[in-house]
Amino acid sequence: MSAKTTAAAIIARAAAAGQRMLDEFDAKRVLACYGVPVAREARVAGLAEALRAARRIGYPVVLKACSAAIAHKTERGLIRVGIVDERALAAAYRALARRAGGRYRGAWLVQEMLAGSREVMVGMTRDPAFGPAVMFGLGGIFAEVFADTVFRLAPVSPRDARAMLAEIKGARLLGAVRGLPACDRAALARTIVAIGRIAREHGAIAEIDVNPLIIRDRRAVAADALIVLARESGR
Repeated sequence: MSAKTTAAAIIARAAAAGQRMLDEFDAKRVLACYGVPVAREARVAGLAEALRAARRIGYPVVLKACSAAIAHKTERGLIRVGIVDERALAAAYRALARRAGGRYRGAWLVQEMLAGSREVMVGMTRDPAFGPAVMFGLGGIFAEVFADTVFRLAPVSPRDARAMLAEIKGARLLGAVRGLPACDRAALARTIVAIGRIAREHGAIAEIDVNPLIIRDRRAVAADALIVLARESGR
């Protein structure tokens, strides 16, 4: 099955269920179809599954609520990072379950703990007049503070993607700095190109937000992702 067909099936199932967005696990599955590096993770239904998943992935791990109804998990306190063993995972699960409340019927995401000192982001918004615009910039929790981003209309060529990497004000952070290796710019450019391709091939997607992409060693890996569906896709 092609990347386009697999991604289309994921999107179609979400739209048929009346979802306005994909849950994080499915959003990353769409990204992975197009070659975007994503964190190793598992979507689980309860604590027993979470413990088994963490053993497969290896500690430390991250635990998150995973629901198409929850877009901003950090703001709602529905994420725990740096979980080092089974006892800590069980405690984190119970704490998040209490915080989510009795009405929460979503799954949970057990994810590898990505370690990196630099964070970037990529995304897409679909303009009514100009079509999909692909974004690249500095990411993480201070993304809105620094607002260091650049845009290109899709499709984005590899040459355009490389130019975007150089155009942000913080471009030097992608190079070798303070003992850190230079980011793999070619791989990061391929991720930007992939976001443009997803936008062009799936008109049912209104927005994409991949933040952060954590630069681990030299490679940028998606630690979180949000895909919002166009309203028409749910009809």
